Amino acid sequence: MSEPTDEFDWIASLRPLTLGDPRALDLTDDAAIIPSRAGWDLVVSDDAMVSGVHFLDDEVPDTIARRLLRTCLSDLAAKGAEPFGYLLTVAWPPALDRNWRAAFAAGLAEDGARFGVALLGGDTVSTPGPLTASATVLGWAPRGRAVKRSTAQAGDLLMVCGSIGDGWLGLRAAKGEIADASGALVARYRLPMPLLGLREALLSFAGASADVSDGLLADAGHIAAASGIGLAVDVGLLPLSLEVQAWLSGETDVLGARLGLAAGGDDYALVCAVSPANETLFAQAVRAAGTQVTTVGQFQTRAGLEVRFDGLAVEASRMGWRHQ
Repeated sequence: MSEPTDEFDWIASLRPLTLGDPRALDLTDDAAIIPSRAGWDLVVSDDAMVSGVHFLDDEVPDTIARRLLRTCLSDLAAKGAEPFGYLLTVAWPPALDRNWRAAFAAGLAEDGARFGVALLGGDTVSTPGPLTASATVLGWAPRGRAVKRSTAQAGDLLMVCGSIGDGWLGLRAAKGEIADASGALVARYRLPMPLLGLREALLSFAGASADVSDGLLADAGHIAAASGIGLAVDVGLLPLSLEVQAWLSGETDVLGARLGLAAGGDDYALVCAVSPANETLFAQAVRAAGTQVTTVGQFQTRAGLEVRFDGLAVEASRMGWRHQ
């Protein structure tokens, strides 16, 4: 394949990323055409990433591309949707040469194949900086069954699928602020795994769901607010990886450390509202899919978010990441 020399050459070089999907129109048009699917709802989500804000300025291009795709797919995972394609928009600073862009495309190709999602179209433009990329991901959910944020009920349990704190500590480790001898925390920050394998568990048993991008407290709070109810969360019950447990064992302010983990974000675990009657069935289904699951709180009629530590109410000065 010859080196791309302009926008249209670049687009042409991305055609293998369509995986031969006819809805992409071979990237020769200004749109994709997606036929309706009887009995299914089209679920659409979009995320943008900016250099120096959502990833470090010196991050390698293939990792940036894979992180973008994975974080977008996490939104579909929270809906119980099955992804099939995505649209890509990238604003390139002039310093990013052909080799850099080729490596970015290689990252998309790797995870596009891994997760079975085809590039269906998008746009590419130049910018004085910084690098900005966004992806719109598309998936199918059985009609009327996509799991929303706004459908939690008072009395539902708050259950976490996955672990909390890896992303926050991974970013700190990537910045050199804490040690990460194994590199596991940095790896989880850079390349989070969307929990797409929990689709059937969510569709069968979850009353509401969100992924943990802004922080456990913030994202669980989004479910409560959208549902018009309140929530109590116990940070003493957080599910923690071995690496996070090791870090926590060296902290003198255990409460402050746990509050930091609960507000840190970038975990891409799933927080779900589950009826107490379905707690065991949901937990069994999640574990059967290879993911840990933990009950950390309960939704309640009283509005607001109550934070507890080992059952006692505590003050949390920060709930999570807030977008300006």
